[in-house]
Amino acid sequence: MQIILGIIITAVGAALVLKTEWFLQTFGRVAWFDENLGAEGGSRLGYKLMGVLILFIGIILMTGSGDAFFGWALSPLTQYSNQGQ
Repeated sequence: MQIILGIIITAVGAALVLKTEWFLQTFGRVAWFDENLGAEGGSRLGYKLMGVLILFIGIILMTGSGDAFFGWALSPLTQYSNQGQ
């Protein structure tokens, strides 16, 4: 099940990167992306960055490294919540 979910998430991320123009025409521009990532093409870049991030998360889940990676990535936040124990 984990592999199938990872493949689906990876495919969504790849589609977001490869079909950025379709997503831009369908869902429109994102003001935050245009404001913070450049005047022209900020939304395109934002959609591509989201796609790469989704693709990366899909690969991590597909390979079974999700617990280890997210534990490592969130360890700075969780170390403070376990001090009282």
